[in-house]
Amino acid sequence: MKLPEDFVTIDEFYKMRETTNRLLEYVDGIVFMSPSPSTKHQRISGRLHAWLFNFLERRKCEVFHAPFDVELSSTNMNETKIVIPDISVICDKNGLMEDKYVGSPSLIIEIVSPSNQSHDLVFKLNLYMQCGVKEYWIVNPMLNSVQVYVLDEDGQYKQLDMLREKGIIQSSVLEGFQVNLEELFDSL
Repeated sequence: MKLPEDFVTIDEFYKMRETTNRLLEYVDGIVFMSPSPSTKHQRISGRLHAWLFNFLERRKCEVFHAPFDVELSSTNMNETKIVIPDISVICDKNGLMEDKYVGSPSLIIEIVSPSNQSHDLVFKLNLYMQCGVKEYWIVNPMLNSVQVYVLDEDGQYKQLDMLREKGIIQSSVLEGFQVNLEELFDSL
């Protein structure tokens, strides 16, 4: 959900954040408010985070779950973009700071809610592609589906996979990481 119609400076954004406990994101002067996650959303997020945490143990990448700010950066951007992905996998730890990550995570997973589907399916897909996020997963609890997009050599996302209810999704960025959809969506 988009907040004030007027453009907001980054300083005004940070002041807004101090006055609310809502999750706010900032892209090119526009403030977006994320909906509170549902029980299904939390279960899916928890499972994915746990599986990634265990998979990445003693490896160079690290997984972070919301709320954790990612200040996206790219050589072709001049505006600040602060997002709060549901799950971020960070392999280049040079951008890790005390309260955020500055850079482009290797993998981002967003779990869509009924009220923010177009934001994750269109807006964030294009944003993450432009910012060089190598792999983007869109998990849809309403359809029990997962879509996987991978950045190609031209900097464009191509849909690598789209499964619904059954099957195994594999990451191309995290070699060996896979998710069984029946386990992911079990007992939701």
